[in-house]
Amino acid sequence: MADVYILGIESSCDETAAAVVRSGEQVVSSVVYSQILTHQPYGGVVPELASREHLRAIVPVVRKALQDAGKSYDDIDALAVTQGPGLAGALLVGLSYAKALAYALHKPLIAVNHLEGHVHAVLLEERQNANRELEFPVLALVVSGGHTHLFLAEREGHAWRYHDVGHTRDDAAGEAFDKVAKLLELGYPGGPIIDFLARHGHADAVKFPFAQIKHRDRNPQNRYGPEERRVDFSYSGIKTAVLRYVETHAMRSAIEQRARTLRQIVNPSREDVLAACERQTLDLVASFQRAMVQDLASKTLLAARENDAATLLVTGGVAANTELRATFERDASQQGLQVYFPSRMLSTDNAAMIATAAYPRFLMHDFAEPELSAEAALRLR
Repeated sequence: MADVYILGIESSCDETAAAVVRSGEQVVSSVVYSQILTHQPYGGVVPELASREHLRAIVPVVRKALQDAGKSYDDIDALAVTQGPGLAGALLVGLSYAKALAYALHKPLIAVNHLEGHVHAVLLEERQNANRELEFPVLALVVSGGHTHLFLAEREGHAWRYHDVGHTRDDAAGEAFDKVAKLLELGYPGGPIIDFLARHGHADAVKFPFAQIKHRDRNPQNRYGPEERRVDFSYSGIKTAVLRYVETHAMRSAIEQRARTLRQIVNPSREDVLAACERQTLDLVASFQRAMVQDLASKTLLAARENDAATLLVTGGVAANTELRATFERDASQQGLQVYFPSRMLSTDNAAMIATAAYPRFLMHDFAEPELSAEAALRLR
């Protein structure tokens, strides 16, 4: 079969991204415009600002992706775009642009679920490593700032089918990292800075027990049968636990002093943040990360056992965390389970994963209808 070049567009949150991927297995170009500096003063993503930044960046980012690939619009066989889930306004920018471009070029448009994109980020790199035959069933943990999901995946011909066997009941794991970093005045995004600081603290200094979830999921969209064996997560409680620890251990003055110190530095580095942290903060951060990692790993491996998974994929922005990777590699190996991660570059939001996930749909001629619209709460099936 002739090579197929797909132009992917991703705008679900705070990265405007475009990429050209050949036949679902080679990244020809990948461009990501980050909005970190825009949202940094607020300690989190501001949806209205994200949408404005996408509007400014979408055209030059797509043009740069084509230029880097050495391709023209005519060379592209199809376009792929994130339909959801994500921020509604942000999704609409990428989707509207992709629909207009596909219409003007008379090219097919493929709608992609952002979560499936993260799964295919792992598959893309495994194909590049000549690992084309994964053992099924596959259990995928998608863990990021906005998502914490467990999917049992099967392949039917070119198509992939997903069964939701677990998700967070409240906050995503990545959101917990960001909110704790904001509380402690460590900077944004919280995940990378906590990953760095945790290496300098004692991870057993503070205990953060997690409650076992036994009640039914109150989300009316999630209707599971009585025989359903699920493994769900909850991360609102640990944020509250960190806050209570700060209050009961009189850490507020140290946090305020750190904020004043870092405000005097233009674009403070990780080393600047480390220098502004006392031992108590470093121990708290290390203990928080250890608790998060252990909860993610233990529940994911429990789901793998209960669903007889043969392969484990761990993907999404939080999958770049050093301790998370080491823990999964160690514990999955003890369980006799193969575990795969994307590279750190493809762990965070990007368009190469969107173009890759679109390739099986291209082979099936599963193209989007003209009335395609963004779905902020789109589910993966």
